[in-house]
Amino acid sequence: MRTIYFDNAATTPMRNEVIEAMAGTMKNTYGNPSSSHGFGRSAKTLVEKCRKAIAKQFHVSAGEIFFTSGGTEADNLVLRSAVRDLGVKHIITARTEHHAVLHCIEQLQIEYDLQVDYVELNAHGAIDFQHLETLLSGSEHILVSLMHINNEIGNIIDLKKVALLCKAHNALFHSDTVQSVGHYELPLDDIPIDFLVASAHKFHGPKGVGFAFVRKDSGLKPLIFGGEQERGLRAGTECIHNIVGLEKAMTMAYSNLETEREYIRSLKRYFISKLTSEIPGAKFNGHSGDMDKSTYTLVNVCLPIAFDKASLFLFQLDLKGIACSKGSACQSGSKQNSHVLSELLDHDDLKKPSVRFSFSIYNTKEEIDYLIKELKTFI
Repeated sequence: MRTIYFDNAATTPMRNEVIEAMAGTMKNTYGNPSSSHGFGRSAKTLVEKCRKAIAKQFHVSAGEIFFTSGGTEADNLVLRSAVRDLGVKHIITARTEHHAVLHCIEQLQIEYDLQVDYVELNAHGAIDFQHLETLLSGSEHILVSLMHINNEIGNIIDLKKVALLCKAHNALFHSDTVQSVGHYELPLDDIPIDFLVASAHKFHGPKGVGFAFVRKDSGLKPLIFGGEQERGLRAGTECIHNIVGLEKAMTMAYSNLETEREYIRSLKRYFISKLTSEIPGAKFNGHSGDMDKSTYTLVNVCLPIAFDKASLFLFQLDLKGIACSKGSACQSGSKQNSHVLSELLDHDDLKKPSVRFSFSIYNTKEEIDYLIKELKTFI
């Protein structure tokens, strides 16, 4: 049986070059970067070389890049320290954010006297900028947390527009950019954002490593205490081979960005065309069917399948060797509806299966043809 992977928004297969770079590091550079002997100095040099390469890609200083275990830790680091240490009393976010942001904010509300407001969304899940500006005008000590690209429906916000709006109101701006780093250029010398996070496994790197961009002199303080690694902001021995894998994957992603982006765009356009013509009644959730308003890497589709068959749908696709997701992989085991789609869809459409198909350079149009055929057969 053939197997097809259409769940790249959950995680991506690692590039061979990344695996080779990591294996070489594990074999040859095994010293502790905090050690003062030659083995340690070699490891430290490698970590800092990676940090500088990443910083250069984003047009920032190396001292503003902090390695973490991934996007969730980085989000928690920023949000928790902003409330605990930076005097933030008011957070503005959206109900369609990743749970790494939403659940962290919910916990902060329990622990602190914190005001939380949710910006209004239109029928496609796009934020209402006028409402955002109204919320920003209401108080001081504000942090705005809005993701650049929604991980379920692919909607893109204008990062610079939000950043400038926050700056005009003296508010801090944090963005979960896990779905955009490695896929979009983010020149942070031009975008006045305060905090940004990334995770390597979203762009063909290893799991378990990411980073936080923290604007210089922000005053952020550690979430994890121990040693003085990461200039005191993130204790714990650096995972050198993962950091090397992160840097290698990012360098390759941006070196090949135009070619690979156009190829994946062609897959998404092809999928939209085939689905629209061959499965009447299928609807694209959010802006995922709009090539200009959503990321080129994914689509989220509500399929015309009766309620009594909907529960078997993903299982049937899996039996046919097709991997996809009903939403974020972090909640794929849940029987509840996606919190994102619950904000957008009506009662009838929520009863139908909505599926996220996400693409990479390793997918083909032939795989899409097979997917469409199996969808038609099941429906």
